Amino acid sequence: MQLTEQQILKAYKKMRDIREFEDRLHEENTTGDIAGFIHLYSGEEAIAVGVCENLTDKDYITSTHRGHGHCIAKGCDIDGMMAEIFGKYDGLCHGKGGSMHIADLNKGMLGANGIVGGGPPLAIGAALSAKTLKTGGIALSFTGDGGSNQGLTFEAMNMAVVLKLPVVFVFENNGFAEGTGCDYAVGSKDIAKRAGGFGMPSTKVDGTDFFAVYEVAHKAIEHARTGKGPYVIEATANRFYGHFEGDPGLVLSKEELTEIKKNYDPLVIFRQKVEEQIGKDQLDKIDLESKKAVENAVIKARAASFPDISELLTDVYVSY
Repeated sequence: MQLTEQQILKAYKKMRDIREFEDRLHEENTTGDIAGFIHLYSGEEAIAVGVCENLTDKDYITSTHRGHGHCIAKGCDIDGMMAEIFGKYDGLCHGKGGSMHIADLNKGMLGANGIVGGGPPLAIGAALSAKTLKTGGIALSFTGDGGSNQGLTFEAMNMAVVLKLPVVFVFENNGFAEGTGCDYAVGSKDIAKRAGGFGMPSTKVDGTDFFAVYEVAHKAIEHARTGKGPYVIEATANRFYGHFEGDPGLVLSKEELTEIKKNYDPLVIFRQKVEEQIGKDQLDKIDLESKKAVENAVIKARAASFPDISELLTDVYVSY
């Protein structure tokens, strides 16, 4: 699939934003100024961006506990995200969501989720809403390989087929459900092929290659958007950090991690594919812009105020 230069630059900017955001959080977390768990997405950028570049603001996504990349790919404001993770009132959820519950409904981002496998049931609700209201939108869930084994995920996939919902289930297989290997914990050894048991099509894709993900996602999303029902994508990639910040990541040896970063870095692969067409200077310029944007976001987040005590009981319940 041929993309315009503008589309390529936009995609690279989002992937670079994610990498800068995550690497900076890796540093900031050691200062003790960020409360709660942080799970970083570095190494999986091509999946979120390759998928979300096919979506619009009328489409909804659900996320995982490793959700910063999904937020940025869906268009959430980086300043608002950083402030949220620092627990400040200027954050997307006024500092009440933090890293694991960050959300932006205006962008169709229904929230990161601390419940493993909690996204697919939310996605089919959003898909049912879109179908009922005839909005033309779809819903898409990002779920890890560990979440692919959850009962709620199976129920959601079955209901999506029964109701022929406009939903795409994306399984991000980074090889480990916290510390348990996918090759041990997934009985069928193939997450994508499970879709056949539920009666829906599926595709497996190299999640380190933006262009491969983009093409597969385009096909799956059009399938859902044109009323043909749900679709499954399994995208394989690697995470560059431990399961959470503070986890030394001993599931991989230093040699294995070095090999992964050398040969399977989605940003390096992206540049290798487009550098001749786009030019190194334009890509280098984006690198600097992303670094500056994240630096500014940290400065603003540190200067912002925490929520006032009077906000303690607001946003607790939703009124209809």
